Amino acid sequence: MDTGGCVTDSLEMARFGRDHDASTLVVAGVRFMGETAKILSPEKRVLMPTLKAECSLDLGCPPEEFRAFCDEHPDRTVVVYANTSVEVKALADWVVTSSVGQQIASYLAGKGEKLIWAPDRHLGAYIQQQTGADMILWSGACVVHEEFKHKALLDMKAIYPNAGVLVHPESPAAVIGIADCVGSTSQILKAATELPMNQFIVATDRGLFHQLRRRNPGKTFFEAPTAGDGATCRSCAHCPWMAMNELHVLRDSLISQANEILIDPTVGARAMKPLQRMLDFPRS
Repeated sequence: MDTGGCVTDSLEMARFGRDHDASTLVVAGVRFMGETAKILSPEKRVLMPTLKAECSLDLGCPPEEFRAFCDEHPDRTVVVYANTSVEVKALADWVVTSSVGQQIASYLAGKGEKLIWAPDRHLGAYIQQQTGADMILWSGACVVHEEFKHKALLDMKAIYPNAGVLVHPESPAAVIGIADCVGSTSQILKAATELPMNQFIVATDRGLFHQLRRRNPGKTFFEAPTAGDGATCRSCAHCPWMAMNELHVLRDSLISQANEILIDPTVGARAMKPLQRMLDFPRS
């Protein structure tokens, strides 16, 4: 069904909303996604199905604690992941997504800049390893991606030896080390189409599987295991907060016009500056 909307990552949703002529946007995601849409479209009304939908990366990086952390390293450029609050974004020099974070870190390192990276330590460590950038990492993690298990993934690979392994870089380093492709949501979707394998083991939130199967009807996709030895399930890779965006909750929000995202305009304007740097950054 064509809803006149879009299904994509948080930044592209925000850009879609900014460029759309609608005066009201509804973001079916988690709070930082709604805030990002509001930062890019301060004049528009931004609603969410529920304001209880949070993100472990956002929650794990409280603004005042992060401010103190940055104050301890005043000589460093502050780079924060999109999965952060508007207040944390307002403290940053750059906001990045997983699709462009490595390019921006490499660019800054090439200029001799030393970085603070927040909040996902696994993604930060991967980018640090790939670029050689001098980075101090905030100790945050995604509750979904951190649970993928190296040994269980090897065991699954033994069952499906011809399967490609697609991994989001928020996963632990040992899991990343097995991957045929390490990338963002959009990069995983692209790899699934372009790589020659007909089977894939995918280490990211299972919410992506609908798009993977829709775009590649002739291919088979398996959920990477999050369970260890003795577990009663194989994989539970699903964000509990994203799961709150049920259809009836979305309907109720549209009817009541409730759950509006409100941010301090001054803070939003400060957060827009590092976001704009990323939007203006030339993609390779």
